[in-house]
Amino acid sequence: MTKSERYKLIIDYFKENMPDVDTELEYGSTFQLLVAVILSAQCTDKRVNLVTPELFLRYPTACDMAAAEDFEVFEYIKSISYPNAKAKHLVEMAKILVAKHNGEVPSDMDSLTELPGVGRKTANVIQAVAFGKATMAVDTHVFRVSHRLGLVSERATTPLKVEQELVKHIPQEVIPQAHHWLLLHGRYVCTSKKPHCEQCGLKQYCKNFRF
Repeated sequence: MTKSERYKLIIDYFKENMPDVDTELEYGSTFQLLVAVILSAQCTDKRVNLVTPELFLRYPTACDMAAAEDFEVFEYIKSISYPNAKAKHLVEMAKILVAKHNGEVPSDMDSLTELPGVGRKTANVIQAVAFGKATMAVDTHVFRVSHRLGLVSERATTPLKVEQELVKHIPQEVIPQAHHWLLLHGRYVCTSKKPHCEQCGLKQYCKNFRF
């Protein structure tokens, strides 16, 4: 099986079985999405969704959060991983949005990665989910699944290299969905320690599966 054939079969499978896919984070605006994605670093979406309703009720906009103190935001997110650092990042991020972007979240990579707490992965999520851009965020799930399925080479040893190989082979119009396909497949089926191969509809195409 050629790499092109593998990509086509896997993409066709996801199109048929996961046609409507989106982030599992809950939010009401692009600003709230950005906050949720920052909070989700090294934390589960489920945990983030438990704390954001009250956080967003108190700080619904960048202007509201920019007026807060770190310790005030900390009280809402203290059950999240690294709450001290994230509280500081959120307040600083909101202040920059207000000062430089009229309180709105920018859509370009450079402006996004200038924000505290925002790296390339987070910026790619925002661009894809909020702005529909063909960007591929590579987290641990996407990294693992891409290698196991044989979508990327062994030379793709970093998230950036995985991202570059994936966007090279995935049609641009489905790249935003492909991130969620691979992420959710890794979260629920192709899990880290014990993948559920018996439940996987992709095992016949999987480079890692042994019949």
